[in-house]
Amino acid sequence: MAKKQQTQPVRFAVISIIVVTAFLLMHSLYTPMEEVSEIQYSDLVDTVALDKNSPRKIKEVTFKGEQIFGVREDNTKFKTYGPSDPDIRQKLMDAGVVVKYEPQEDTNFWRSLIANFLFVIVLIFIFMFLFRQIQGGGSKAFSFGKSKARFHSEGNIKTRFKDVAGVDEAKEELQEIIDFLKEPKKFTRLGGRIPKGVLLVGPPGTGKTILAKAIAGEANVPFFSISGSDFVEMFVGVGASRVRDMFDQAKKNAPCIVFIDEIDAVGRHRGTGLGGGHDEREQTLNQLLVEMDGFEVNEGVILIAATNRVDVLDPALLRPGRFDRRVTVPVPDILGREAILKVHSKKTPLASDVNLKTIAQGTPGFSGADLENLVNEAALIAAKENQKEVSARHFEKAKDKVLMGPERKSMMIGEKEKKTTAYHEAGHAIVAKNIQYADPIHKVSIIPRGQALGVTILLPAEDRLSTSKEQAEAMIAYAMGGRAAEELVFNHYTTGASNDIKKATEIARSMVCKWGMSEKIGPVSFGKTDHDPFLGRDFSRNESYSEKIAQEIDQEISSIILSNYTKALDILTKNRDVLDRLATALIEYETLSSSELEDVFEGRPVQRQKDPEPTTDSSVSDSESETRVDSLDDGPKDEK
Repeated sequence: MAKKQQTQPVRFAVISIIVVTAFLLMHSLYTPMEEVSEIQYSDLVDTVALDKNSPRKIKEVTFKGEQIFGVREDNTKFKTYGPSDPDIRQKLMDAGVVVKYEPQEDTNFWRSLIANFLFVIVLIFIFMFLFRQIQGGGSKAFSFGKSKARFHSEGNIKTRFKDVAGVDEAKEELQEIIDFLKEPKKFTRLGGRIPKGVLLVGPPGTGKTILAKAIAGEANVPFFSISGSDFVEMFVGVGASRVRDMFDQAKKNAPCIVFIDEIDAVGRHRGTGLGGGHDEREQTLNQLLVEMDGFEVNEGVILIAATNRVDVLDPALLRPGRFDRRVTVPVPDILGREAILKVHSKKTPLASDVNLKTIAQGTPGFSGADLENLVNEAALIAAKENQKEVSARHFEKAKDKVLMGPERKSMMIGEKEKKTTAYHEAGHAIVAKNIQYADPIHKVSIIPRGQALGVTILLPAEDRLSTSKEQAEAMIAYAMGGRAAEELVFNHYTTGASNDIKKATEIARSMVCKWGMSEKIGPVSFGKTDHDPFLGRDFSRNESYSEKIAQEIDQEISSIILSNYTKALDILTKNRDVLDRLATALIEYETLSSSELEDVFEGRPVQRQKDPEPTTDSSVSDSESETRVDSLDDGPKDEK
C-alpha cells in the first residue's frame, strides 16, 4: 500500500508529459501554415526582368542573411536561397521593389529543443499545482470514489493496552479479537466464527478511539481509520463507492482492522430522511451493510466502530453477522480514574504531596479525556509559576479551572452584592450539612467564576450508580437553600437562584415522570412517544398522557419543590446563628475548605494556613455549588 502511494506522483508526472506532448503535437498539426512556395534563384532574376504590367511582378523582398523572402503583386509568397549578390539588390530597387533587410534567425536545434522542453516542464508544474489545490480542499476532485481511510501498516502503531486504563472489562472483551488475529486456526478448528464487527459504545472522551488503536497495536496488523462523515459528499454515489474501495483495500491487507469513528454519521435509521430511499447517506449505509455481511466473504477483516448515539443506529447494522458484539466503554469509577491519572502523569514530575487516589476521589463523573485535560492544566499552571514539580495545589486549581473556568479577578462586586452572595452560598452549605442523604461539603467560595458569582462544592464519598428518593429530595432541598437564605435574611429574591430553581425543577420532573417516585401519581412513566423528532419520524408534539394527567404532574412537581423549599427554610431558621457566622467568614476569607467550614460550624476561629501563593490562592480548590447540582442531576443518566 505504501509503495502504491509513493508511485502516485511518478505516474502523474508521466501522464502529464504524455498529455502535454500530445497537445503540442495536435496544435502544430492543426495550426494552419502560411503557404510559401520555394523557387530557384534564377527564377528570381528572371522575374525581376518582367515588364511592369505582369501579375507576377514582385512587390516586396526581404533579405535574411542568404535567405530571400518575397511577396508578388497578387500577394503570393515565395522564398529562395542565394549568395550575397549586390547586383540583384540594385536591380530590384531599380524595378521599384521594396527591399527590406532583417537579421538572420538563430536556428540552433539544441537551443530550440531546450526552450520547448522548459515550456513543457512549466506546464506540468502548473497542472500539478492546480491538481494539489483541488485535492487540498478535501473534495478529491479527481478521486471522488476513493476511500479517505488513513492506512497504518503493521508495526507503525505504538499504542498498547498498557496505554489504556480504566476500561478493564472492555479490554478483556476485546482480547479475544486480538487472539483471533494472532491465531485464527485456534478458533476456527471447532467450527467457531470470530465476530465480524465490534461496536464500542460510551460517552464522549471515555477512550473508544484509543482502545481501537490499542487493539491494532497489540495484534500487530494493518489498521485503517476513517470517520463516518468522510464517506458522504454532495455527489450521489460517492459514499457507496468509498465504502467499496475501503473494503477492497482492507481485503488486500487482510488480516487487518477497519475502524470507523462516529459511525452514527452514516448508520442512522433508514427511511427517516427527507430524501427517502434515494438519500445519499442511506445508499452509503446500504453498501456498508452489504460489505459487512453480503454474498462476498471478508475473511480476516474486522470492523470496529465507535459511537455515543447507539440509539439512533439502524437495526440492520446491529444484528449478529455485522456488529456481533457491543462493548460498553463507561465513565471510569474511582479505581479507573486513578489508573488513568497514573497513565497521563507518567511524563509529569509530581510533588510528594500529590496523591492520585485523592484526586480520583475528588473527580466523580470525569471521563478519560477530562482527566487528561486535568493533568495537562495542572502542569501548565505549575510551569507558569516556574515550579519544577506539579503539586496538589496545582491539581486543585486545575480542577477548578476545568469545572468552572478561570477566576474573574477583574470583576468589581459591591459590598451589598457580595453580602447577598455570601448568604446565598452559606444557605447551600448549611442545608447540605444538616439534611440527611446529602453529600459532604468540600468547599464554599464567593469568588466569581464563569457565570456564577459564588460556588459550593459537594463531593460524594463514593461513586453513585443510582439515586434514591431520599437523595433526590436532598438534592432539591440543597438547591433551594440559597433562595431560602435570601428570603430569611433579606426578605427578597434575586436572579442568583435561577440555575438552582432550574435544576430543582428538572430533578422533581424526573422523580414524577421517569423514576416513579411520586406517591400521588404512582410508578408510571410519562413522556414523549418513541418517535424522536431528530430522526424525522414525527415533528409534532405527541404526549402519551391526557390533559388531566398533565395538570396532576405539574401540581406534583410544584408540591415536591415547595415541600423541600420549606424544609430548607426550616433548617436555616433553626441555624440562623451559624448562617450569619458562615456568611461573615465568607466575606472575610472568600473561600473556605472543608476543615475551615467545620471550624465555622463548631463556632471555632478559622484556622487557616499561610499559602505561598497570592490572596487569590485562597480559592485553592473552589469548584462550584451548582456543579454538585449538575452532577446530582446526572443521576438519571446512570439509571439502572
